[in-house]
Amino acid sequence: MVLNQSIKETKLPIFGRRHVQCLLLFFGVSLIYAMRVNLSIAIVAMMDKNASNPDFPEYKWSEQTKSRVISSFFCGYIFTQVPGGNLARRFGGKVMVLFTVTSSSILAILTPLAVSIGDWWLLCVLRFLQGLGQGSTMPASVTILAKWAPVEERSSLATYLFSGAQFGTVVMLGSSGALASSSLGWPSIFYIPGMCGLCWALIWLWLGASSPRDCKAITLAERNHIETSLNAHKKDDHEHEMPTKVPWRKIITSPPFLALLVAQSGYTWAFWTLLTQIPSYMNSVLHKDIKSNALLSSLPYLTMVILGFICCPFVRAFEESKVVSTTTSRKIFNTIGQWVPVPTFIWLAYVSADESDLAVVLLTVTVAISSITHFGWQVNHIDLSPHFSGTLVGLTNTAANIMSIIAPLVVGYIVTDPTSSQQWRIIFFIAGGYNFIANSLFLAFGSAEMQPWHNDEVKVQELHPLNEVSLVAKPADVEKRKAPV
Repeated sequence: MVLNQSIKETKLPIFGRRHVQCLLLFFGVSLIYAMRVNLSIAIVAMMDKNASNPDFPEYKWSEQTKSRVISSFFCGYIFTQVPGGNLARRFGGKVMVLFTVTSSSILAILTPLAVSIGDWWLLCVLRFLQGLGQGSTMPASVTILAKWAPVEERSSLATYLFSGAQFGTVVMLGSSGALASSSLGWPSIFYIPGMCGLCWALIWLWLGASSPRDCKAITLAERNHIETSLNAHKKDDHEHEMPTKVPWRKIITSPPFLALLVAQSGYTWAFWTLLTQIPSYMNSVLHKDIKSNALLSSLPYLTMVILGFICCPFVRAFEESKVVSTTTSRKIFNTIGQWVPVPTFIWLAYVSADESDLAVVLLTVTVAISSITHFGWQVNHIDLSPHFSGTLVGLTNTAANIMSIIAPLVVGYIVTDPTSSQQWRIIFFIAGGYNFIANSLFLAFGSAEMQPWHNDEVKVQELHPLNEVSLVAKPADVEKRKAPV
């Protein structure tokens, strides 16, 4: 019996605890994004009861008020990006992710009540708080991924995790129309994802772990596999060195980090231009309102999720083959994800009104192919510094979300006549050009090498006997050498 248990402990499971963590984070991120985009859909029904179930309250808000309500989330979101990464590094990613999903779920459930009590201004406060809480989601998730993902699986596990954003968007876009028209009305667009979020939080509290060493259910073989992979890419032998402070100056003057920041900003500019402005373009120029068809409006993002999943095994096999270096691999996939959309942007700019079907195809290709950046800049934070990956995500996400605020303002400044294809052409050229320049800088200065400041100014923690056990130690040997932590 003991021998059989030892064999199980030393055999690497096909579906291990690292996959469980990634799957849980996938659904957690999906719920976070569902609670992020739900208002942009629900507010249509809230302002026009004839568009949904007329038995629920209607609010006569102006377009200016509508914009304030929608933007209030992002005003809170940008403030907790960097602090969220630091808190995840200090207290563990599990606690921070649990907080973000739980707080966002409670606020989502309270949304209909808040609107009935305080109208739009209380809704703005609630959405601001929701954004404030969600700001640390991605930094904390990446902090967890940095400790759970073996180097050769880093791209694929990151893709599965990040695809949760598109999955949550697709599900929310596809189901919101039916929910608003049902007997539950538009409040169900807030209640259902909120309740699902609380259920997820209970499962995460039970199964989630910040690192393999915090997970009691992980096998010795899987823990050894993860730690061996991560230790093989360290620049020194101090496995348990922990930074005493963040080397801010060295980070913000690091060429690879700045190239990463520009690449993410370029991607975000193009992504949010498409997400927020394409419906208006297709309605005004091509005379085809894709918002009226939930399936059509979610098609580009559904395709994005599917393509990302399809590419994962091929990319993993490619990286494990060691045909090229990790840096070259990152640059190849980032180039596909950011340069292929450049000609489709240009083509989309010259599509005529009687070619609206072609425009939908081009839109789908442009959004879907950008999922390849999951294997490029989106995982590059962990490459540069596993210790500070959450902090790096916080910095780049802050810059990227500023782009998501500026991009619609630029559209409003340039497109004074929504029916003018010439004015829209400028918007597409800006998005395509920004993508081209951003990836060019990533090609020139990007890197997947761990940076010198990763272990800068560290305090070596005292190793207890368990930590000194050989990575290939047998379970029986481990039991003999265990000591109190």
